[in-house]
Amino acid sequence: MAHNLTEVTVGGAVLAAAIAFAVYTGQATGLSRDVGGYELHASFRSLEGVTVGTDVRLAGVKIGTVTDVELNPETYRADTTFSVAEGIKIPDDSAAVVSSEGLLGGNFLEIMPGGSPFYLEPGEEVLDTQGAVSLISLLLKFVGGSGGADSGGGDQ
Repeated sequence: MAHNLTEVTVGGAVLAAAIAFAVYTGQATGLSRDVGGYELHASFRSLEGVTVGTDVRLAGVKIGTVTDVELNPETYRADTTFSVAEGIKIPDDSAAVVSSEGLLGGNFLEIMPGGSPFYLEPGEEVLDTQGAVSLISLLLKFVGGSGGADSGGGDQ
């Protein structure tokens, strides 16, 4: 009888730990949906590395997540919807930029606040956007550009 009670107690503790781990993982990865907040829209030329669930950050602090990404068949741009936490007001001349966490890190949507005294209302669009920059194309431009400058300057 005592042996069964011990097994039930240990089993319950393991089950409780598994549930707590699952809840923590869901919150840490952003799978839990924030109930509060409001949505804004933006249109990007390139949204490489940004998907639904990607962080939206302001000054390095997460303030929301990307909630929808669709290709606009008329403009061939990535129309994006993202949430912003309640209580955070975004000036209407702000920019939305696809930024990278580093060479090996992922991309995120960064809000660069403007100086306007007027704020974006829920459902409005951020007009100033900058899409993702391909690291490979930057390296190719750098290698191609520096080679041409060195060879031309040595002859004169």
